[in-house]
Amino acid sequence: MYVAGFVIPVREDKMEAYRRWAENGSALFREYGCLEIVESWEDNVPSGTQTDFRRAVHAKQGEKIVFTWQVWPDKATLEAAETRMAGDKRFEAAGEIPFDPKRLILGCFKPLHVMGR
Repeated sequence: MYVAGFVIPVREDKMEAYRRWAENGSALFREYGCLEIVESWEDNVPSGTQTDFRRAVHAKQGEKIVFTWQVWPDKATLEAAETRMAGDKRFEAAGEIPFDPKRLILGCFKPLHVMGR
């Protein structure tokens, strides 16, 4: 198992556009071997005294935080998918990205402990 995680600032009025964008993209990710994607819209994201999600992505007034993760079988599968997806024209046709991709945070992780379903 290999996990790619994202923190993304999205304008509050773009929630439905983001949901549609994510739903369309997840079908493509599945084709490339992604096992699971969870897209989470801010519900309780407190402001910290030193750092927090908003500061990390330079969230602006009226933006909410999306926390999302993708579960892949392994790192090699993700890396191969990224290479193939770069040439997939369907990602270009997916429409306008409903957030500023320059401010998103991405990190990939090897699980240390998993409490399964």
